[in-house]
Amino acid sequence: MIEEYQIRVLPEQAASEQGIRQYLQEEKGLADAEVTAVRVLKRSIDARQRTIYVNLKVRVFVNEMPLDDEFVRTDYPNVEDRPQAVVVGAGPGGLFAALRLIELGVRPIVVERGKSVHERRKDIAQIARTQQVDPESNFSFGEGGAGAFSDGKLYTRSKKRGNVEKILNVFCQHGASTSILADAHPHLGTDKLPGIIEAMRNTIIRSGGEVHFETKMDAVLLKGNRVVGIRCGEKTFEGPVILATGHSARDVYRYLSSQGIEIEAKDLAVGVRLEHPSELIDRIQYHRKEGRGKYLPAAEYSFVTQVEGRGVYSFCMCPGGTVVPAASGPNQLVVNGMSNSLRNSPWSNSGMVVELHVDDLNDRSLMELPPVPDIDVQGGALAMMEFQERLEYAAWMQGNRQQTAPAQRMAHFVNGKGSFDLPQSSYTPGLISTPMHFWMPGFVSKRLQQAFRNFGKASHGFLTNEAVMIGVETRTSAPVRILRDRETLQHVRLQGLFPCGEGAGYAGGIVSAGVDGERCADMLAAYLKS
Repeated sequence: MIEEYQIRVLPEQAASEQGIRQYLQEEKGLADAEVTAVRVLKRSIDARQRTIYVNLKVRVFVNEMPLDDEFVRTDYPNVEDRPQAVVVGAGPGGLFAALRLIELGVRPIVVERGKSVHERRKDIAQIARTQQVDPESNFSFGEGGAGAFSDGKLYTRSKKRGNVEKILNVFCQHGASTSILADAHPHLGTDKLPGIIEAMRNTIIRSGGEVHFETKMDAVLLKGNRVVGIRCGEKTFEGPVILATGHSARDVYRYLSSQGIEIEAKDLAVGVRLEHPSELIDRIQYHRKEGRGKYLPAAEYSFVTQVEGRGVYSFCMCPGGTVVPAASGPNQLVVNGMSNSLRNSPWSNSGMVVELHVDDLNDRSLMELPPVPDIDVQGGALAMMEFQERLEYAAWMQGNRQQTAPAQRMAHFVNGKGSFDLPQSSYTPGLISTPMHFWMPGFVSKRLQQAFRNFGKASHGFLTNEAVMIGVETRTSAPVRILRDRETLQHVRLQGLFPCGEGAGYAGGIVSAGVDGERCADMLAAYLKS
């Protein structure tokens, strides 16, 4: 017999199968000896009151054993002799596109400008030591994309666009914990992601596909209005193209613009990383002095408010995480957040960003930032990207032209005061105190100041000088959208070109990029048959 129950238990009961079994025995009358297995199908924490509960949906096997895996497996056939397609980029969009192509009987050729995920780690580690960023191997470029060295969040609201459960199951098939199928806000962790990504690459190769690292696309190859491949240095790769370059491939955007390939500027959000001691966030969110205690995870938060007609909100919250240098080239200073699977760092951080519309670029304060040397300003479709570059350049200048990040205590920022010293931080290249309210565009800084006041009123103790703002957070999404047809997902003019994922402006995270990658693969397979 198989039964399913919705139960509400204390954290210490939810922490182990034995605790759940004991609850089922006492509250549901199930004899422990008859319960052969318990699977948690859904898990969420209710911390609205002082007594914290964990809501569980469990499947209980009584006097019988489960006959299937905890996740649904996908079959990947050998496609060595099948028609081929090119996938540009080995981030989540590109990897899931390649795997889906194999399912559909198409041979994927994946080209990635950066290095393998394990080689990437070495270059990323060098940033704090040398203060230099390798423009082809960093937190944005390389196998796994920007998501490989982030928190590995798998929560998405884009469930109408595709099969989110399929994406999670594919991750499980390649080594992820099956807990991601149950958790309300699943995550993989930076320490776990490299092995999972490598397993996905091995599936592609084992099925007859190819993966090429340190192979940068220079041009798309055309026959009339049809894309027939790409050129990478002296190599060419033939086939229709899924373009999944990620949101930081600015050279690709400039190339597309120069070739008259239709793109448009896209709305964005920019701001800072805000870092608190994780114990403080735990106490605030769990409403108790002892914080998370032994059985609860590092606490998360989510804030959103409206200030002068624009949204200000927390973004990519990393409980028990670290702040990292996310620049992808010279003259840039960008920060992001990441955390390991245990989320056990002494700090918790989140992006705090202000919504920015393309029309807002007419605001004088936004364009008073210094221009970036050796970059010609084009405006138009590249206007938002060029603003991004200016803000990152200003932060780099404030950081003494290194990866030392400009920073300010939170309450000092709100009150327009300088910070003579800074709290300890997880940001390993180091911080430098600067008056961020002074040099950041007023459009952004004034809205952040008011938003922090609002958040402090809503959550007592959140607005504090124990928290430090670290600048700048600008890579919340792509600043450009590559235009594509709604039905076929091909570029609006060029047949055989499928703009894909976050870099093309059609996704906002690991799962939504994976979903979009699968959708592009479906459309490409249909295109090959037409």
